[in-house]
Amino acid sequence: MGTTVRPYLRSVTNKSVYIAAPEGRVGKSIIALGLIEALSRQVKSVGIFRPMVSDDHDEVAIALLTHTGIDQTYDEAVGLITADAVTDPERALTQIIEQYGALQDRFDALVVIGSDYDDLASPTELEYNARIAANLNAPVLLVVGGRDRTPDEVVASAEHAIRSFEEQHDRVIGVVANRVIPQDVDTVAERLAELGLGVSAALPESAVLAARSVREQFDRLGAKLWRGDDTMLDRESLSTVVAGMTLPNVLTRLEPECTLVVPSDRADLLPGLLLAQASDTFPDIAAIFLVGGYEIPASIGKLVDGLEIDVPIGTVSTGTFVTASKLHDLKATMLSSPRKYAEGLRIFQERVDEQAMVAALDMARAQLRTPRMFEYQIMQKARADKKTIVLPESEDPRILEATSILLRRGVANLVLLGEEAKVRADAARLGFDVTGAHIQSMYDPELVERFAAKYAELRAKKGVTIEQARQKMTDPSYFGTMMVHLGLADGMVSGATHTTANTIRPALEFIKTKPGVKVVSGSFLMCMPDEVLVFADCAVNPNPTPEQLADIAISSVATAKAFDIEPRVAMLSYSTGASGAGEDVDAVKSATEMVRATDPDFAVDGPIQFDAAMDPTVGKSKMPDSQVAGQATVFIFPDLNTGNNTYKAVQRTAGAVAVGPVLQGLNKPVNDLSRGALVADIVNTVAITAIQAQADS
Repeated sequence: MGTTVRPYLRSVTNKSVYIAAPEGRVGKSIIALGLIEALSRQVKSVGIFRPMVSDDHDEVAIALLTHTGIDQTYDEAVGLITADAVTDPERALTQIIEQYGALQDRFDALVVIGSDYDDLASPTELEYNARIAANLNAPVLLVVGGRDRTPDEVVASAEHAIRSFEEQHDRVIGVVANRVIPQDVDTVAERLAELGLGVSAALPESAVLAARSVREQFDRLGAKLWRGDDTMLDRESLSTVVAGMTLPNVLTRLEPECTLVVPSDRADLLPGLLLAQASDTFPDIAAIFLVGGYEIPASIGKLVDGLEIDVPIGTVSTGTFVTASKLHDLKATMLSSPRKYAEGLRIFQERVDEQAMVAALDMARAQLRTPRMFEYQIMQKARADKKTIVLPESEDPRILEATSILLRRGVANLVLLGEEAKVRADAARLGFDVTGAHIQSMYDPELVERFAAKYAELRAKKGVTIEQARQKMTDPSYFGTMMVHLGLADGMVSGATHTTANTIRPALEFIKTKPGVKVVSGSFLMCMPDEVLVFADCAVNPNPTPEQLADIAISSVATAKAFDIEPRVAMLSYSTGASGAGEDVDAVKSATEMVRATDPDFAVDGPIQFDAAMDPTVGKSKMPDSQVAGQATVFIFPDLNTGNNTYKAVQRTAGAVAVGPVLQGLNKPVNDLSRGALVADIVNTVAITAIQAQADS
């Protein structure tokens, strides 16, 4: 049941769990409390995160922060209002990822509590919770409601929720049924265990946890305290009893810590009720509401004043039915008092195997890497060691907008080629803030002479004169590339208004390739729904030789490592292993052997077909002993035709986001943009170029 997800990266350094439910009012906060307590005994610091809340006063976050002593502010613990996710779900998801990433840096463990189904339609909200969990790469602990449900209904709810989360590539580590009918608890626990998850449990319905405080009842009814001790308003009321009958019948219906709804024209019941409260033979009364708005006789007031009473007695203008209905509909706050805290913790610890729960979180697991998580990660990595990137095409509004975004995010130091007054005026007119960018004139006489002299020196064997060199430096691509060559910038991104050839040619002329690399190639970072892969060469070399294929593979491994992708290299062909023969297959075989001869620190196999490299079942069948088959992360195509068409086919049919091309093999990073590039593409390419520069430094 679900999708197999392959590991791609190092182990997670901190524990995390996403507590989710397919519906509201199931008691996720109790499960969160138990997990926080369990994790606090395992690690130094535990944090909480509520990605979506209904309003700016989330009771779950407030209660958990109050009772657990977590060193965290409310604003740090809460993401955004659910309505914001409805308005712009993609932007909301990015904001959630960024806030969660900041918390990961602070805490050894994070307990994430999903939304409460107060605003969105349930199917939509369930899917969005699943998307959040996938993008946070947090294993999911499901909580399903057991109240007023048979064991079959509880299990059906759990199975539906598990499918929904696994469809989004989440890993569900366990399921807990909460608020189960007490006599069904053991049966439900046994049925959930049959689902085969790491953890399963059933928690009984608790009158204490479902209780409302007397103060909450007073607030809900707008009641006035007529008599009694106001310090008793914070105790729990476990049930509501309508007292519309004679005293003997009322006394037989008293329940422990109940709230009594008494018609105010039956105030004659009060002396008997207060006597029952003082007696050890009747249950305690939590509160009494005199309803209907009738005036309480002075004689009754005088009688009550002569008694020592602590039970709060309130007066309400509404009638019996309306008052009782309001009390019935009042939602309880699960962790609103120390008593509830203790009760919730007791139930959790009695019914949940804490060791199994923590072990499930400790298990080595495949890390999801969604496109949005990858974007967040590359931004974080780029800003961790800021590099200087030159953008030659400042006349393009997309470049100016991307610059403003990159500067705001602190991704890189940026150099825009152009005349300062014009560039800044253009940006201001378009509403973009490029204040933090350095504007470099291409007419700076000192730089022009320095660059021209260097270019003439480097191209002397080609007969380039100083005059020709000066002319070359009027080309933004040449000027920007020379900045990179001389160390005035760490990388360059161009191509929004220039051709690929115009962008790459200067780099090929004097930046050259890395030592030992004979060919420049172009890879794409393919952001699948659950992982990131490298496809190469999809941009530069039409018909690479075996030597060039080997070069491309080694360069692609360097690209994979720069972006924290564990390289497992598949040398692709139309044949797998020794099943086929022919000139094209032999070329891939030769290239594979050349890569192996370098004594690589990564797994490589070939020739291998795409399905055998990608699909674990096919890979095991065709190459059972291969470390690459079924789990490849780097795909080397035999020619440009195959590579370019395949990346586009995967992009369009598998919902993948293709980032690139990433030029690889150069001594210093220069990357080309499509002339149809979106602003987001430019932002990502600059971040990628900065990360390449980090790897080269």
